[in-house]
Amino acid sequence: MAFTLDEAQRIVSIALNHGRDAGWNPLSAVVLDAGGHPIAFARSDGASPGRYAIAEAKAYGAIMLGMGGRAQMARAEAQAYFMGTVNGVFGGKVLPVPGGVLVRDLDGAVIGAVGVTGDSSDNDAEAACAGITAVGYTPEP
Repeated sequence: MAFTLDEAQRIVSIALNHGRDAGWNPLSAVVLDAGGHPIAFARSDGASPGRYAIAEAKAYGAIMLGMGGRAQMARAEAQAYFMGTVNGVFGGKVLPVPGGVLVRDLDGAVIGAVGVTGDSSDNDAEAACAGITAVGYTPEP
């Protein structure tokens, strides 16, 4: 199973609205497919333009390493050399912090990832999870 464009756009919209409704800083969100390719992206009014690269790096690391941002951060803290090397292998496109969330389908297969940025990393992860859950998939932050 894979994301549909409609699902990806809904995830992004719900994540951004979640942050706005909570009164957080403006968020940006991206949805990547299981190969790490972007399907949908949006940036809230007032979000800085550099947020695309940050959101993508959060999601890309989740896809390429098969673990959400929280697990990546723990790995970076325990094995900084490994994560630094991995980031080099992937051309600097891995940002090992919360806000990069794996997406699993009903069978438990990874079908993509969502990256959210703009507020605290924990809030970013919460917004991503809200979007993922709303369309019926399982988030792995």
